[in-house]
Amino acid sequence: MSEQASGLLTVAVLVAALAAVHVPLGDYIARVFSSDKDLAVERAFYRLSGVNPQSQQRWSRYAVSVLAFSGVSVVALWALCTWQGRLPLDRGATMDWHTAINTAISFVTNTNWQSYAGESGASALVQTLGLAVQNFVSAAVGIAVAVALIRGLVARRTGLLGNFWVDLTRATVRLLLPIAFLGAVLLLAGGVIQDLAAPQVVETITGGHQTIESGLVSSQEAIKLLGTNGGGFFNANSAHPFENPNGFTNLVEIFLILMIPFSLPRAYGRLVGDKRQGYAVLGFMAFLWTSMLVVITWAEQAAAGSPTGAMEGKEVRFGVWSSALFATSTTATSTGAVDSWHESFSPIGGGGALTNMLLGEVGPGGVGSGLYGALVVAILAVFIAGLMVGRTPEILGKQVGRKEITYAALYSITTPALVLLGTGAALLVSGAKGAILATGPHGLTEILYAYASASNNNGSAFGGLSADQPYLNLTLGACMLLGRFLPIIAVLALAGSFAAQHRRPTTDGTMPTHTPLFAGLMVGVALLVTGLTFLPVLALGPLAEALS
Repeated sequence: MSEQASGLLTVAVLVAALAAVHVPLGDYIARVFSSDKDLAVERAFYRLSGVNPQSQQRWSRYAVSVLAFSGVSVVALWALCTWQGRLPLDRGATMDWHTAINTAISFVTNTNWQSYAGESGASALVQTLGLAVQNFVSAAVGIAVAVALIRGLVARRTGLLGNFWVDLTRATVRLLLPIAFLGAVLLLAGGVIQDLAAPQVVETITGGHQTIESGLVSSQEAIKLLGTNGGGFFNANSAHPFENPNGFTNLVEIFLILMIPFSLPRAYGRLVGDKRQGYAVLGFMAFLWTSMLVVITWAEQAAAGSPTGAMEGKEVRFGVWSSALFATSTTATSTGAVDSWHESFSPIGGGGALTNMLLGEVGPGGVGSGLYGALVVAILAVFIAGLMVGRTPEILGKQVGRKEITYAALYSITTPALVLLGTGAALLVSGAKGAILATGPHGLTEILYAYASASNNNGSAFGGLSADQPYLNLTLGACMLLGRFLPIIAVLALAGSFAAQHRRPTTDGTMPTHTPLFAGLMVGVALLVTGLTFLPVLALGPLAEALS
């Protein structure tokens, strides 16, 4: 079978698998967050932590809970990374103070940018007790915020958004843990390792010696992908044969990345009482993902001018098609995992991966964050449409007025401001400029990619940037924090504003938000905002390189 036929078959199998789980998983997610019953293990946790599961929170209290939980998590993970040499299961792994700060922020914000060198930078205890735990709860935070926004849209003048601690617990216990367990078993069956064996020293074919590390990889790999986290157990991430040994595991990993983000629109439709609303959001997400997949695959297939395409930086066991599929899926979500070297992609292929992040990661986006990002795009779309026809814009019977569009605008400008200011400042600092491997447009793309990845909480790296130095670790860490929590605060404030409104009845003047036309309008708004914001810097980076 030719690689093109194999690639098309892989994409077809992936789409079929996503279609098969879309309805049952989406309906299950809706039941998880609408049920008034608690599991026994959840009740035990509530008693231990002093949480009243029946209490409801306004947006401000919900936001404080998110920030408090995340703040404590950053401090705890930083301490674990800093003192790992004094703790059990240490094999000599160390981190500098600034690397530990960057790592703690990275995993708590669901970014999973890794300045440290995988297995040699983090002990087995840090990998399991620290990083893997944050892979669960940081993903659960994103889901909780998305559910809070949906509750704001359906609430009738209550101002209440639910309880963050209940949402966090349910997302972890009922959704992420069981699916991650099944995913880990599937990866284990495919050849991903799972053990605590001592490192083995082997003799290489050149007569040298190499230390082969192992660890609890399968369990961490499953939640790294399912929670759209991306931090690899090994420095080579999903290009490492212990993390991703063959084409089967590669397909399973891509499926784990996309299954929840593409199922959340179904849950949204069920929770608002109109499944058509979910289909419109799903169509918007699917169009962006498919379009970028076509662009990146075409660019990599055509780059070398040969039947095998551009294989530089790609694993032979995956090839061009599966590498492009993986890159598209991870940069279109907030995953950041890689099975190939994005630095080695063609200018258009690497620029496509970068554009996925600059679009705001809404096609389909991260777990939770993709859905609430898409709903902000929908709010901008109804506002623009209302201006064009001279009607008060509404979404699901809630008015989009001055306050609501202010919150949506703050959400929309936060990440672009961080990306452009961070990139510009880094180019003025000698230490940061010295960390760039390439020169010219490709060098600009390296640093732009890093700040886009951090500010969008993606975590993938272009590859040529030597980021483990104080300036880059601290500024990228700041971008991760601000890029995660300023948009979350804006989304929760938006949800609170909607929750305080009455739901208006539908009239002949109400713009339908469930049609293909509206999904197309959402695509237009996303592309227009991204183009107006980033086209100049893209023209100086990947576009200039492609034309040179």
